Formats: sequence, C-alpha cells, structure tokens
Amino acid sequence: MTMSTVQGAGVVVTGAGGGIGAALARRFAAGGARVVVNDLDLARIEPLAKEIGGFAVAGDASGIVDAAREALDGTVDVYCANAGLASPGDVFADEEVWAAAWDVNVMAHVRAARALLPDWLERGSGRFVTTASAAGLLTMIGAAPYSVTKHGAVAFAEWLSLTYRHRGIKVHAICPQGVRTDMLTAAGSAGELVLGPGAVKPDVVADALFEAMDADRFLVLPHPEVARYYQARAADPDRWMRGMNRLQQKWEASEA
Repeated sequence: MTMSTVQGAGVVVTGAGGGIGAALARRFAAGGARVVVNDLDLARIEPLAKEIGGFAVAGDASGIVDAAREALDGTVDVYCANAGLASPGDVFADEEVWAAAWDVNVMAHVRAARALLPDWLERGSGRFVTTASAAGLLTMIGAAPYSVTKHGAVAFAEWLSLTYRHRGIKVHAICPQGVRTDMLTAAGSAGELVLGPGAVKPDVVADALFEAMDADRFLVLPHPEVARYYQARAADPDRWMRGMNRLQQKWEASEA
C-alpha cells in the first residue's frame, strides 16, 4: 500500500494529537485517504482534522471503532493503534501505573481488533498498524511498565499476523527508538541518555511505515540498527543483558 494505493482508503489513527500519530495522519491524507484522527481531548485533534480534511473522533482509543466507521461511511481499511503511554518506573511503580500501561499499550489493541476483525475477515482485507517501540523488541532502562507492555503490543501484533495473514489481514509493528515527541520528553533522563542522540522526527516514522507497507513487511524500523540489536540479543541474551546493565549503571551514576 503506497501513496498511490491509499487513495480513498478509510484510515483511523489513534493518539493523533501530536507526534507520530499526527505524522501518520498527514501522510495517509496526503495519499488521498479518508482519515479519522482520535485523541482523548477533542481540542488536540480538531485543528489536525481541519488541516487534512479528515474527521475528529474524541474518546478512549479502546472504544472508537464504531464511531470511526460511521464517520468513514461504514468502512475502516487501515487502523493505526498509535495511542500509548510512556509509563516510566521500576518494579515498585504503583499498581495503577502498571494497569494503565497494560490497558492503553496492549488491551486497547485487543479491543480494536475484536471490533474490526469480523468485517475484515468477511471481506478478506484489512490492515492493522501497531505503534510499539524498539523497547518492545529489546527493552528500556528506567521504564519497566513501558518495556513490558510494549513487548506485549509486539506479541499481539505478531499473533494477529500469523493467525490471519492467509485471510487477507496485513499487520505492521512500528518499533522506533527515540522519536522527538512528548513521549520522549516524558521518558526523562533515561530516555535522553539512551534514545536522545539518535532521535528522529515523527515524519521519518511515517516514511518507514509506508516503505514497510510497500514491501509487505511486518517490522517497521525507522532506526535500521534495531534489527542488528535484535539479532544480537537473540544470539547471546546474557551478553546483551550485561551490556544493558552497564548502561543502567551509567544512568544511575548520572542521577547520583
């Protein structure tokens, strides 16, 4: 699905109030798609909807499929599960932090898939795009709830792909490292240490998604080096974790 083939497609982008979500919405709209943008706060998405000639649907990303489908005259062709929480903290983070991360970063995707799949399977086509993170393939220091739930997001996207690809369902998992968004800022000093030096603009992520769609590739890696890190982690997990532990120690020393 390239710029030429999204013409007329019905697209939903959750968490579109800024950052990656806004970049994805603009990119789909530039290709001629009909785009619904979603955020909890209507005021954050109304200007974007007006800019791209799309539709603003406010509310929890878990429950907006029906409203988005209605705005798109009954058909959602592409669903971008982009809404997410940064959720820093360690094993001692409050239960509420863990629960919120799980709900937004994983269960919102499950609920959207439940709502979308019956129609997609009946017509034999549909595309589900998960905005996960390199943390979902690797990990992230200082952010246990984020790392664990982004692993969950990748795992769910993998499951969707392997279960339904022969029935016309295409799935992509976007796994960037640092992206210059509010979420990177929320990651604090650990995020800046690990991700800041190589952080890219959200437009780069949108470009990477369209390249992956064109190649029918599951993993979307705006930072190509993540593939090497992923391979190294799989080949020698203990060496990988020793290296990450050294990074953890460096961060702790910087915070002392």
